[in-house]
Amino acid sequence: MARIAGVDLPREKQIHIGLTYIYGIGRPLAAQILKKAGVTAQTRVKDLREDEVVKLRELIEREKVEGDLRKEVSMNIKRLVDIGTYRGLRHRKGLPVRGQRTKTNARTRKGPKGMGKARKTPMRTA
Repeated sequence: MARIAGVDLPREKQIHIGLTYIYGIGRPLAAQILKKAGVTAQTRVKDLREDEVVKLRELIEREKVEGDLRKEVSMNIKRLVDIGTYRGLRHRKGLPVRGQRTKTNARTRKGPKGMGKARKTPMRTA
């Protein structure tokens, strides 16, 4: 099993798909990395030679991936919240940030739908 950037790549997947399991690497960046490394995209992860794995590791170390990228993204969000921008307020309230509607939909950001207010029956004193 190839372990790159602290992530175990799935053995049965083709390498261009397997690289996308690393946070910060999508299909286009994976294609660029494979081209520079001289590895064909259809190669399975289990079929990689050791020298190819080392070359991929070296190329991926140059990119900002995994922990460093996650930290940068969280710091950017924290900065927006701290200076009180509109986007920061939306992050703080847990609402959609990029202009989506909230009257309907937005369940992912707002959480599960409540059952509405329960009707209280008046207390009877007799």
